[in-house]
Amino acid sequence: MIDSRIPYGAPADGGRYGEDLFEPERPGEAARIDAGALVYDPFTTHRLRMLGAGPGLRCLEVGAGTGTVARWLLEEAGVEEVVALDRDTDALAALEDHRLRVLTADLTDEHLRPGTFDLIHARFVLMHLPDRRRIVSRLAGWLNPGGTLVLGDAVELPDLLGTRSAYRRTMDAMWQALGTTIGTDISGVPAYPRFLSEEDLRNVAAEVFCPPLLPGSPLARFWSETWSRMRPALEATGQVDADVIEEALAYLDSPRLAELGPGMAMAWGRRT
Repeated sequence: MIDSRIPYGAPADGGRYGEDLFEPERPGEAARIDAGALVYDPFTTHRLRMLGAGPGLRCLEVGAGTGTVARWLLEEAGVEEVVALDRDTDALAALEDHRLRVLTADLTDEHLRPGTFDLIHARFVLMHLPDRRRIVSRLAGWLNPGGTLVLGDAVELPDLLGTRSAYRRTMDAMWQALGTTIGTDISGVPAYPRFLSEEDLRNVAAEVFCPPLLPGSPLARFWSETWSRMRPALEATGQVDADVIEEALAYLDSPRLAELGPGMAMAWGRRT
């Protein structure tokens, strides 16, 4: 079994999310992202509401994707402004609101100066980037006094007693492929509360959400689409072959499905 806690680090060829995997222009990519959003948005927006998301706030949505959280901030929370930052912002074209500013930029660009904010949220972004500890420091530096930084990334509690199932082998191959192809690393996610504390943020706390993985559910569709798009990279790990992947995909749509799927850890802290 490949342990998803192993820190793979950045790949030697400098591969990147959206270029070497999950290209935004690929048909169906927006639908794959939205399937994940259907699962994680209610959890995310509940926490943002509890942290004070509401009128008067200037917000930075990092890795805005298809804009579901940015839309919630504008339409449901009623914030004053949202800056939606992403390297590819084509999917945000449908959002029309005078309080929205779309910023096409790379978070790792040292020259990036988006301004200062009362709320900064980044979900499933840092895990794909090199030197994420430094990026946490940069994000914290963009907070206004009293502002809140919220970080969400993937965590997994694998079944260590069932390591040979097609599901487990495919999931482990995925983490390995993500690490070697684009540098994804979830091993440091449990350290996010400490990172925030080291930035002198206060009221630091964290929580973990592991949504139920049910056959035919949006989450099952998300993993099915993810594995299908990664087939060559999965097989290149040597951990699975085409037959194993097919068995894992069928299992995601089977009434026999019984897994604690990957979840998300959220950590937050406030600038005094």
